[in-house]
Amino acid sequence: MNAPEKIDQLPDIQSSLDTRRLSIQKAGIRGMRHPVMVQTPAGAQPSVADVEMTVGLPAEAKGTHMSRFIEVFQDHEAPLNFESVKSLMAKMLIRLEAVEGELIVRLPYFMRKQAPVSGVSSLMDYEMTWTVRHAVQPEVLLKMVVPVTSLCPCSKNISDYGAHNQRSHVTITARLNAELGPEALIRVAEQAASCELWGLLKRPDEKYVTERAYDNPKFVEDLVRDIALGLQRLPAVDGFSVESENFESIHNHSAYAKIVHNFAD
Repeated sequence: MNAPEKIDQLPDIQSSLDTRRLSIQKAGIRGMRHPVMVQTPAGAQPSVADVEMTVGLPAEAKGTHMSRFIEVFQDHEAPLNFESVKSLMAKMLIRLEAVEGELIVRLPYFMRKQAPVSGVSSLMDYEMTWTVRHAVQPEVLLKMVVPVTSLCPCSKNISDYGAHNQRSHVTITARLNAELGPEALIRVAEQAASCELWGLLKRPDEKYVTERAYDNPKFVEDLVRDIALGLQRLPAVDGFSVESENFESIHNHSAYAKIVHNFAD
């Protein structure tokens, strides 16, 4: 039986010349699931990420080397944070011999919280996305989806008793110029809401949450404005978008609002 051919003896079709004179803005891989470590105040947290990695392809190049994306990501062992994702982008561009690229890493992020009255501990999950874009220089974006409670001021004002409330999904996308943990964005969103959420509540906690929301009504417009003000106070954030979708409890539609500040969304 003949020995397998060596890799360096096989033709490299991707590196051949293309004559159609069309550059490609993004070429690479998406939908790759991979275990990762994420930096937290308490240390590194394990998670599983959905990964997208692309580079710009010049008109004369026929294709990019898809396997190199996976090699770069697998070899990256540092927990994900502001500096780590920038380093990963730099490694990707060098390995793919590219000058432009984009890296997107989506994953669930968990934070341990204590219930407001009983103090019972539980994990709360959030959606986190790191995005790094590199054209002239790297741009690092941190996106968090934070579930909260909002209570309608109008309903409270016109009702003899009670007021309708809803669970809201706040989405913050912040452009960072320095290290900033996801907890900072979560904190801004939760402090602006009628009330924050917890994974586990006892009866005294449920009483607190109900009354806290009733005493702190917010329209969806109030919510995004208050969050925007909170983000403007963070020195590491130099641009952002904030949006909220309130899943209405008395309507068959959502209420929605969005603010974009110094940010190309």
